[in-house]
Amino acid sequence: MTLLITLTAAFVSSVWFYRNRKNDSHSISTLCYLYWGASLMWMVDEMAVYTDNPAGYSLIPAESMLDDALLGCSAVGFGILVWLIQLIVKKAIHRKDKGDAYVSGI
Repeated sequence: MTLLITLTAAFVSSVWFYRNRKNDSHSISTLCYLYWGASLMWMVDEMAVYTDNPAGYSLIPAESMLDDALLGCSAVGFGILVWLIQLIVKKAIHRKDKGDAYVSGI
């Protein structure tokens, strides 16, 4: 389930990136790298589980699938959080370079 959720996020972010690749002001490529890296990690994990026990691979209890779904959603949420922090830092650096950084009245 984690693999399915992260692959979906990777495909959606890739489509978003390719539709807006001429103007990548939102650094969507970072989001693509995060989700494709997570998908690759879960793919290797699934292959390792399959090589350990090929017969029991399809016998996953519902409780475990729910845990995997929560983990996948957490990975997608954390990826969005990292991407947003990166955007905020990039914007702050851009403002500092332009010279209109916010100066408090203190």
